[in-house]
Amino acid sequence: MNTRYSAQDIEILVREVLETANDGLVLPIVQLGHPVLRQQAEAYDHQLPQELLEELLDAMRQTMYDAPGVGLAAPQVGIPLQIAVLEDLYPVPEEIAAQREREPLDYFEIFNPAYVAATDREAVFYEGCLSFEGFQGVVTRPADITATYQDRDGQKITRNFSGWQARIFQHETDHLSGTVYIDKAVTRSLINESELWRHESMDVATAQKVLKF
Repeated sequence: MNTRYSAQDIEILVREVLETANDGLVLPIVQLGHPVLRQQAEAYDHQLPQELLEELLDAMRQTMYDAPGVGLAAPQVGIPLQIAVLEDLYPVPEEIAAQREREPLDYFEIFNPAYVAATDREAVFYEGCLSFEGFQGVVTRPADITATYQDRDGQKITRNFSGWQARIFQHETDHLSGTVYIDKAVTRSLINESELWRHESMDVATAQKVLKF
């Protein structure tokens, strides 16, 4: 059974977590095995004063950059709230970008997100997680989704995402229901990042032959 948190509990917890940030506002990222990663996060319903919310979002953003990663959910820093930050502006070779349908994703925040498949199309690629350091695994996900979420002001937003952007949104949203990518991965595809050089461009077909999955 999930722990239930009052607004006061959440505020106290957020303040405690923020006290662990370094001078660059970077927070420790919890790793697989921490209970918060397996909980249904609380819906965000203005439990935090605006100034504290902004401080949390700034810290999450800096933590994502420092990792570095393309998304970070609040449970990954020990906070059971349905909040995540996303951005993917890292340069990648054109061939890899085309293969993965990887388009630049400007920074944005999601509160209380959800998604549904928009088409029958699926995408199969490796992905990793900042809370499961050192490994990546193959995950099949909808390639096109309709996403719904709120922004920090509570405005409801609906957007369509495809390709890598859709994968990022799904990955971070999954965190908020206690799901980590390894739950959906082909476990035999799991690879330590020290072995990535064996699989050029993280090509799934190549890895399938070598790892026999």
